[in-house]
Amino acid sequence: MTELIVTNFNRNFTGVSATAAAVARTQAAQFDMVLAGQPLPGCPDPVSPAAAMRLSRTPAPGRPFVIWHVRRNPEMRAALWARDVLRLPVRIVFTSAALRRHSALPRWLISRMDAVIATTERAAGHVPHVRAVVPHGVDTARFFPARDRTAAWADTGFPGTAGLATVGRVRPEKGTDRFIDAMIALLPYHPGLTALVIGRAARGDAAFLSTLKSRVAAAGLSGRILFPGEMAPDALPALMRALSAVVQLPRYEGYGMAPLEGMASGVPFVATDQGYYRSFAGQGACGVITEGNGAAAALHDLLCDTRRHTAMSRAARERAEANFSVALEADGIAAVYDRLWSDG
Repeated sequence: MTELIVTNFNRNFTGVSATAAAVARTQAAQFDMVLAGQPLPGCPDPVSPAAAMRLSRTPAPGRPFVIWHVRRNPEMRAALWARDVLRLPVRIVFTSAALRRHSALPRWLISRMDAVIATTERAAGHVPHVRAVVPHGVDTARFFPARDRTAAWADTGFPGTAGLATVGRVRPEKGTDRFIDAMIALLPYHPGLTALVIGRAARGDAAFLSTLKSRVAAAGLSGRILFPGEMAPDALPALMRALSAVVQLPRYEGYGMAPLEGMASGVPFVATDQGYYRSFAGQGACGVITEGNGAAAALHDLLCDTRRHTAMSRAARERAEANFSVALEADGIAAVYDRLWSDG
């Protein structure tokens, strides 16, 4: 008998996949949960969407229906098919992080949800049927500080004695070009520092990536600003705890997990005022919010002040545990499920 279907229909491991995986690992111990679609690291093996629909025919004892928790358009469509066409005992919960108005199709799909969970107060203003605001959380058991950051960096195999990274898709919206600008300005003053662009470029952004690499080469920094591409989810925690700072400079971000994963790893961040970054920063205790063209100066000041860097690293871990753990997120989501089940 099944209580909960968690969907993941995207073959690529995206930011949405990462947040879904972190919660689903916790939910697997809370509910009779089934993952439908594509695998997620550390989660039960998935079943097909068709199998998920078959499992939804008979809810678990004491449950009036099976909850489908969806996060993407194709997943909403499949859940609506199960509920409205096949007339299965299903209710649908959608998580929304967007900080701007959805286009017509997702607006219609979201309007058909039984409950919406917004990740921030701002996101709640862009969607209907909001039952709760539940910020995404980080798995503090997977992301934790290094005992020796220098040794951890050496273990990564990347050159230099310390590292910075930006994590996410390589495209203008994510501000990858801003990161490159900041690194070109910063690295000459920090000879042992290596900068990493962790993420892949879609086919449509291949020319953008090529331009960035050309700018790095022209600056004579091809050996110090590296483009390793996408990193396997299981390899990311070890890299995060080896960094001296996480640098995220997007022009738009709905939520943004990279600074939070860094915080749990005892790593402060420098970021533009997007997503939920200002809330993560704790009034500057854990991270620095800056304009894109101010990132190099902010990083230089942080890296040159060992005492401040140590204090921010400690505060970052403490804030991630106390305010942004995945356990807190899972509890907030479970409260929404319980209200739905209670209402029948």
